Amino acid sequence: MQQLSASQIFIHTVICFWPVWLGLAVIFTVSIASRQKTGLYGRIFDSKVAMLGLSIVLFWILTASFAELLAPFDPLEQFAALKRALPGIIEQKSGLPFLFGGDNLGRDLFSRMIYGSRFVLLIAPAATLTSSISGVLLGLPAGYFRGRLNTLLSFLANLLLAFPVILLFHLLVTPGVRETIIPKLMAGLIFLLPIIFFMLLFWSRYGARRQLLWIQLTLVMAFAGWIYVGVVFPDAVEAIGLSDLFPGLDPNELNIFVAVVFASAPGTFHIVRGLTLDLRTRDYVAAAQTRGENPWYIMLWEILPNIRGPLIVDVCLRIGYTTILLGTLGFFGLGLAPESPDWGSMINQTRGFIRIVPTIVLPPTLALASLVLGLNLLADGLREESLKD
Repeated sequence: MQQLSASQIFIHTVICFWPVWLGLAVIFTVSIASRQKTGLYGRIFDSKVAMLGLSIVLFWILTASFAELLAPFDPLEQFAALKRALPGIIEQKSGLPFLFGGDNLGRDLFSRMIYGSRFVLLIAPAATLTSSISGVLLGLPAGYFRGRLNTLLSFLANLLLAFPVILLFHLLVTPGVRETIIPKLMAGLIFLLPIIFFMLLFWSRYGARRQLLWIQLTLVMAFAGWIYVGVVFPDAVEAIGLSDLFPGLDPNELNIFVAVVFASAPGTFHIVRGLTLDLRTRDYVAAAQTRGENPWYIMLWEILPNIRGPLIVDVCLRIGYTTILLGTLGFFGLGLAPESPDWGSMINQTRGFIRIVPTIVLPPTLALASLVLGLNLLADGLREESLKD
């Protein structure tokens, strides 16, 4: 079989990512040109660390977006003659190279790495944002009202934090639990919290302008209800033949999503609660109370904007932690189905052959490490810029 040299592999890999390079060039050109008008995002370009982190994160976002265009092979297609193939081996029928080699079933590692980014970038940011909104919704009243509410919510958060994260994931993702109604009930509760948050957000701001308020609440309920029904009640949607009209997650993805939210929300809750306890005594809060503003207006429109810097940094870091957790789940066989191209499963499936083909575990390992590195660098840069406020 023909095999490309190391320099040829490098050149082919760079060329394969041409849509990503083009996308990065467009995004950075537009962002730098409008940096003075985009607030904290624009100030990312004042920090070399943040720019590097943003470049890596955007690289993987664009890779996931253009996966069909980038991947030369189907991630599930098997080639018996290319089992554990070395990097650069050319598949005879198509004439295309296995740039990073083949796995133990003869599947192209490069294509599987490309498609694996989709799972990570679907679950990790969405679950982290949901957990952050949940933590904000519960942390603000706990810190603002204090008293028994603070004691109760803090106890529940500490109870979840005391539970081993891996054990929690194992319990929620194992087939025995997955087939019960428990994940659906937990998902129903989790997806209600963002809906309540946005309804409170608009009600507290526009409560006096009823016509505008009802338009906003209707839009929130329509969009959120569409997502809620599709994700929480997929069986009912499928039974009436409307599954194509609603978004959805398969049972494994839903359970992983629920586990991530339950593991992350208590940490965000404690951050928001602590910051709220500090800020509730500030002059601008006292001024809002003097004007007769309702407590939710004060929490959501006076206190929350002043803690956005630490929250944005925390979200970036938590997406990185979640990425590692997803990789860990896949490595232990608790993620998606075994044939799925998520990075953790790829590492687990190929690690036994590392002595035969030392490069076989490098693609998913480096992909996972680079995404987490990019998120951490972005968080560090954002923290530096937010301290300048």
